[in-house]
Amino acid sequence: MEPDDLTTCGAAALSERIHAREVSCREVMAAVLDRIDARNGELNAIVSRRDRDVLMDEAKVCDDELAAGASRGWMHGLPQAIKDLAETEGLTTTMGSPLLRDYVPQHDALMVARMRAHGCLIVGKTNVPEFGKGSHTFNEVFGVTRNPYDVTRSAGGSSGGAAVALATCMLPVADGSDYMGSLRNPAAWNNVFGFRPSQGRVPSHPARDKYMSQMGVEGPMGRSIVDVAMLLGTQAGYDRRDPLSLDGSLTEFADVGTTRATLAQFDPAAVRVGWLADLGGHLATESGVLDICKLGLERLAGLSCAVDTASLSVPLDEVWDAWLALRHLSVAATIGPLITDDTQRAWVKPEVLWELDHSRALTVDDVNRAAEVRTRFFGVVVEMFERYDVLVLPTAQVWPFPVEQRWPAHIGNRPMDTYHRWMETTLYATFAGLPAVSVPAGFDARGLPMGIQLIGPPRADVAVLQLAHAYEQAIPDLNIGGT
Repeated sequence: MEPDDLTTCGAAALSERIHAREVSCREVMAAVLDRIDARNGELNAIVSRRDRDVLMDEAKVCDDELAAGASRGWMHGLPQAIKDLAETEGLTTTMGSPLLRDYVPQHDALMVARMRAHGCLIVGKTNVPEFGKGSHTFNEVFGVTRNPYDVTRSAGGSSGGAAVALATCMLPVADGSDYMGSLRNPAAWNNVFGFRPSQGRVPSHPARDKYMSQMGVEGPMGRSIVDVAMLLGTQAGYDRRDPLSLDGSLTEFADVGTTRATLAQFDPAAVRVGWLADLGGHLATESGVLDICKLGLERLAGLSCAVDTASLSVPLDEVWDAWLALRHLSVAATIGPLITDDTQRAWVKPEVLWELDHSRALTVDDVNRAAEVRTRFFGVVVEMFERYDVLVLPTAQVWPFPVEQRWPAHIGNRPMDTYHRWMETTLYATFAGLPAVSVPAGFDARGLPMGIQLIGPPRADVAVLQLAHAYEQAIPDLNIGGT
């Protein structure tokens, strides 16, 4: 195969070709590294790159193992870059913070260990916002990651580096994480797929807090749903060190053949779709976003899904306030211990300090009230799934904005009162712990991409990906990974 064919090939297809000995791991590695050399300088998606000669030696070992009849797993020899929030043994893990500029972990995070165990070769890290906060990937360590559809604009975040690497075929598949749309927003802005798993589906270890901080999850991104599902099957599965991890594993996505069969055996006809739009005007939305999202709804209708308008019958301002309180609490628990004096504060971006300062003002009553609101919200959403099989929202409320802008201060004539209010559309799946996938919807007149979220019932990860796979078959015109 030509090098360009190797880089545009998806992860599952590459795995099959490697194991059939049609291509070597060295050929794949060389093609991917050449692609990174060609595209990354302008876009800055992959950081902390490892030495080429070392990587080629590691690829040769993989080839030798296959020649001897041994395979590490479906990712055997596949180049992978890890999101720079996940600890990676022997490789600088900065979380985009100057405080961690020189931090080299002596262990892998559980998700990283699972991917290594399935055979991936780690070429570097993917860039993130500082501590993953804010859906715009820039930091004081590595700089800004640019959108390949318009390099003057944001790539989103916090999995911005991962999304750009996928969109430009610098990686065959990518890992990410999602708190407030960090897998979904950059997927929408880079015309790829990003899946937020159910709470507890992908266990986390190590972690400072394994009980209170429940809203952040790790998950997969890809240029196809087959690749997304395969990586989810690798990341998911019970781990006794994570007390909230779900029992069992996703055996439906255990190998390439089983994954393809599972995704294909789904009939989308009569799937009941609830379109939430801008939540009755509650969500400030930039011009044209909802129009492009409706193209996605038309594709679902074309699959014989029953599409209807839906609404959330909860006080949405109350949900936002509860969300903020629990987010402040989470930031204090996870990032607070790293920032203990004024010298350290001087190295931290103001958005993170804002979260920390507000966390110190929280009272026990604030936290209890937020927990009660979240519980009531979950009950309302679960009842909605008696009428609908999937809920749909825009993945983003604005188009990719200029890279020099920290975050949108206004949407139209409506001011944004926090650095993340413009991402409010992503919090509802998170707050209820639901599986949600961002799928491409289309482009505006400037060629900027947008996506929609397909949100499923609790723990319906497989069904959500099955619907996304059916949807994928209806979007050949969107040129996924065509940048």
